Order: sequence, then C-alpha cells, then structure tokens
Amino acid sequence: MLAKRIIAALDIKEGRVVKGIKFRNIRDAGDPIELARRYESEGIDEIVFLDITASYEKRQILLDLVERIAEEIYVPFTVGGGIRTAEEAREIVKRGADKIFINTAAVDNPKLVEEIAQVIGTANLVVAIDAKWNGKFWEVYTHGGRKARGIDAVEWAKTVESLGAGEILLTSMDTDGTKQGFDIPLTKAVVEAVEIPVIASGGAGKPEHFLEAFRIGAEAALAASIFHYGEYTVRELKEFLAEHGVPVRLE
Repeated sequence: MLAKRIIAALDIKEGRVVKGIKFRNIRDAGDPIELARRYESEGIDEIVFLDITASYEKRQILLDLVERIAEEIYVPFTVGGGIRTAEEAREIVKRGADKIFINTAAVDNPKLVEEIAQVIGTANLVVAIDAKWNGKFWEVYTHGGRKARGIDAVEWAKTVESLGAGEILLTSMDTDGTKQGFDIPLTKAVVEAVEIPVIASGGAGKPEHFLEAFRIGAEAALAASIFHYGEYTVRELKEFLAEHGVPVRLE
C-alpha cells in the first residue's frame, strides 16, 4: 500500500505566510523560506505554496519567491494562485516547482485543464476545489473563496478528472481554519466519485482528524495552522498515524 502523504500549506500574502479561518481573518504566520525548511527537516512529504491574492488581484504569481523556495527544499513542491495559461504553468515548473494547481482559471475555462495537462503532464497538474455547503449541495467557490459559482463540487471533481487533472486538492470552506476536523462527508463524497488521488484540506486540529480522512480514502491530508503555530510537529503526527496502522514515510 502506498504511504499516505502529509502536506504543509504555505498561504502567501505580500511575501509572508498567513492563515485565516473560513478564508477570513487573515493573520501572519511567518517567513515562507524558514517554514519550508522547518517542515522538510521534520519529515513533511510535500509543501503547497498558494499565492492567495493573485487570482483576486488578477496578477501573476510571485515567480522569484517560487524560485527561492525551490532552491531551499528538496521535498515535492506544488504552486498555485493566479495561473491562467499553460505557458504560466510551464514557467512555474521551470522555476523549480514539481506540480502546479489551478482553481479559478479552471472554472472560468475548463479547457485549460486539458491544455496544462498536455504541456506539463497529468501527474504534475492538481486542480484545487474550494467548496461550501449551501443547504443543497457543496458549491464550488473561486477567487480565494470570494465568489460562489453555482457548481456542484462533486460533479466538478468528476469533470476535472476527465479533462486530465492528476490530483484534487479539496478544501472545505466550512471547516477551514477551525481545527474541528476535515469535512468528512464532503471528502468521502469526492473520494468515492473519482479515481485520482484526493488531498483533504481545511480543518485539521489534531492527529485524529488525519486518521479520519485517511480511513475514508483520502490519499493525502493538508494542514497549516497546527504546524505553523507549533501545536504538533510532522514527526509527532506521523508517529501517531503509524501507531494506528496508517502507512506513512518515517525516516
């Protein structure tokens, strides 16, 4: 059985790592280079770097920062935020990222998923889905959680898989930053709807939450707050998971 992956999220605003609750109340969490180094030393499997205002501000990603982080770490590194063309995706990979992810641009132009997959390969393309329960279904949001799109997140996951996405980064806006646990019903629904790996995101507060996500089929789980503010180390989390029968990479 493949090892389950633990992923640290670095949400970047104005060159600093930040973290919010339910996509609001943003506060500073540190320097991205320092945090990336620390997580790698603790045994993180991957790091996701999101330029959180690039889509909203309609500007390109901070390529120099991508390059600097890629020079400092050796673990796989995924970059997203504001990517609108296959050429931009290619440039980010050239600067050192292992994978890229798109969200807003994919919803605005689904054909872009196909185009990027052809340029950098399916294995290097992640589609991020930010979803919120609207009383009837989990609705897709874009522009950093600012814009509801009227699209069913589970159906959208199936669509992007068919277009060439190699992985889905699924964030629940209802649980994001709450530390109350991943959105298990949402994660389970998407895991059961697609064949590609699903990364659970939004709401991790303790090791038991990761265990829940892995038990319902998530291939990876992403967290920010519990790592940024020193509540748990990656090592502590992995040791807990290993003790409960979850295959993880321990060095």
